[in-house]
Amino acid sequence: MIAYREPIDDELKRVIAGLAINNNNALFLLQADARTPYYPPNPSSTGTKLSVNVSIPLGAPGSSITATIPQIAGGRIWFSIGAPLVFAVNPGPGLVEPSIFNPQDPNINTNFGFSEFTFNSSQLFVNISYVDFVGPPIALTLTDTSNATQHVSGMPANGLQTVANALVAQTQKDTRRWSSLIVNTSSGSNAAQLLRILSPNSGILLNPTWFQPYWQPYVDQVYTHYTSQPLTVNTQASFGNVSGEVNSQSNSLNLGAGGMFQKPTAADIFGCNTGPFATGQNSETNTIIPRLAAAFNRSTLLLTNSIPDGEQVSQYYTNPITNVRLPSSPLPLLLHHAICLDM
Repeated sequence: MIAYREPIDDELKRVIAGLAINNNNALFLLQADARTPYYPPNPSSTGTKLSVNVSIPLGAPGSSITATIPQIAGGRIWFSIGAPLVFAVNPGPGLVEPSIFNPQDPNINTNFGFSEFTFNSSQLFVNISYVDFVGPPIALTLTDTSNATQHVSGMPANGLQTVANALVAQTQKDTRRWSSLIVNTSSGSNAAQLLRILSPNSGILLNPTWFQPYWQPYVDQVYTHYTSQPLTVNTQASFGNVSGEVNSQSNSLNLGAGGMFQKPTAADIFGCNTGPFATGQNSETNTIIPRLAAAFNRSTLLLTNSIPDGEQVSQYYTNPITNVRLPSSPLPLLLHHAICLDM
């Protein structure tokens, strides 16, 4: 069972979706009564509307509701403020979820967010997702069968505005596109309101030229630095410490059996999963990637030749070229919303 509590004055609605583990991983949504499962049939065309209401209302501020769900893999709990979210189904069936990347999406001007979860016979894993964007403040409390609790506070009510102010201030300092990550509602006849803040990687997906040259000077310095001295990566796995230098001919970081790493682009660094940071069949390379990508995001590669062992938290984001610097006070969990390892 999942219990919700309404903390705000605006009307809040939820949608719960995922794959039903005990029903051949069928696409599952919970109907508006918060009890009845809905398994959408396989449609003949794309963008088919759902035939039932899956928007669960919570009620007045301070009220709560309990939802009953089966075991689910790849689950999401969607929250929207002021308007219900619009979902559809494609052949498969596959759920068409709200998108921040499609300007034609019917939910593009709706204030929404989500948490992700997996609920199976051995565990319940749930997290607040800020990988692509930051939206409404969401907090989680998990109570297990022994009545022990775990709590994640998320952002306070004014956290989004605090982050927006910090991004504007950062743009004023370095003229980069940080403030362009701020998304407001389409004004129309009303004053535009703060809707969400994109991660830098999401900004690049929407506008490929954003931040394009941003990391280049730092990357060049790093690769020059390690042409004459080794970089050591503690894989924190059976591979132990892996060391290597930049090959001046190929201009790639050679970590032996751990792989060759070409210079990453801004999109590679912000996204941590493309270019030299794309995972593959080499398990040793795959253990190096998150540590090397994090060191680039934190801009610590010129401060120590050993990562992550030689890094100090106080050194993170201190280089003029680094991932966006945000105040930590409004983000107890999300210190830097674009680098997952620092959540």
